[in-house]
Amino acid sequence: MKIEPATMPTSVPRGAPFLLLPPLLMLSAVLAVPVDRAAPHQEDNQATETPDTGLYYHRYLQEVINVLETDGHFREKLQAANAEDIKSGKLSQELDFVSHNVRTKLDELKRQEVSRLRMLLKAKMDAKQEPNLQVDHMNLLKQFEHLDPQNQHTFEARDLELLIQTATRDLAQYDAAHHEEFKRYEMLKEHERRRYLESLGEEQRKEAERKLQEQQRRHREHPKVNVPGSQAQLKEVWEELDGLDPNRFNPKTFFILHDINSDGVLDEQELEALFTKELEKVYDPKNEEDDMREMEEERLRMREHVMKNVDTNQDRLVTLEEFLASTQRKEFGETAEGWKTVEMYPAYTEEELKRFEEELAAREAELNARAQRLSQETEALGRSQDRLEAQKRELQQAVLQMEQRKQQQQEQSAPPSQPDGQLQFRADTGDAPVPAPAGDQKDVPASEKKVPEQPPVLPQLDSQHL
Repeated sequence: MKIEPATMPTSVPRGAPFLLLPPLLMLSAVLAVPVDRAAPHQEDNQATETPDTGLYYHRYLQEVINVLETDGHFREKLQAANAEDIKSGKLSQELDFVSHNVRTKLDELKRQEVSRLRMLLKAKMDAKQEPNLQVDHMNLLKQFEHLDPQNQHTFEARDLELLIQTATRDLAQYDAAHHEEFKRYEMLKEHERRRYLESLGEEQRKEAERKLQEQQRRHREHPKVNVPGSQAQLKEVWEELDGLDPNRFNPKTFFILHDINSDGVLDEQELEALFTKELEKVYDPKNEEDDMREMEEERLRMREHVMKNVDTNQDRLVTLEEFLASTQRKEFGETAEGWKTVEMYPAYTEEELKRFEEELAAREAELNARAQRLSQETEALGRSQDRLEAQKRELQQAVLQMEQRKQQQQEQSAPPSQPDGQLQFRADTGDAPVPAPAGDQKDVPASEKKVPEQPPVLPQLDSQHL
């Protein structure tokens, strides 16, 4: 059976780290490990907390790096590595030289991760109502590509290599996944709008369409949006956010001001912070016509535009050299038309919407069928419960009747007693108890009670008297 190990998150993590970075920052950026070029790493430093990447193995990724950070040898090799060393897996071989304590911790982390993945597999099969299915963990674990399933007990160089490669690939797919998810969001929104209009009468439908057109008109009425990364956009940030004279704009100073962590590059999070002013021109969370999901899509489009035109080596970081070079291009100042916002580019075609609606209809039919089966199973369980309750009542009645018969038998076999609790014997037999007569001597004092006459005792004659 196929288990889906990863599900893309609802939105792309802000400032999600990527592997394809300059040599000294590549591995660190994947796992958001700060690289201090001035001071050596201290083992007693607090473990670095990274933004959640949204990967299903994020915690394992975080813990592995936190452990590797504590080894001075590995950190030194990381700072000396180049891009090819990391991508080729050469850096992973340095794992053989880390301390025994670090290797022991990594081994334990891998065993915990394997155990967690096994639990995920079991939960997946239980959810599919296959509790008795024989599980081939070795085969199923192969679909999880961030570790070596052949060795489930120790963390080796191969595990580090797979972890780096998988995180690189998965994180690089986030933008494409976000665009696809946004398209589905827009199609669902349009689908629901059309169904709502179909449910209305003619006059109500006209009023709803008029209101929608008015909202769209208000949304389009906004100040000009500058092209991200253009001279006009950067000067606006320089003047309004930095509070500096726009006539004295200096690209190098601008870069240094917005390199928040002073690592010599502008990462994606630092770039997106530059677009806030432009986005606020179009989107206001207080306005019902402004969709905040569209704003996040707009932010992503702006970042991709800058990366495409400024990040010449496509390592998802903008160096000072790349930034300065972009300011010398002709396109840097020729942006009179401004930026075309997301609503000006249809997110989907009518054909894509049609396929999406067919998919929704099929899923709805499947859910209805499942709901019907569950309803039938619920009714059957209810009937079974009623039968069990009836059987329970019958058993309880049978037990009660048995107890009553047993009590009656005990009462019939017990000798009768006088009101004072004394047994009375019948006179005709001399040994059988009989009930006391109605007018007995219950209330007569003991001194006045008549002693019953005893029959005379005849002397016994032996053979000599005879």
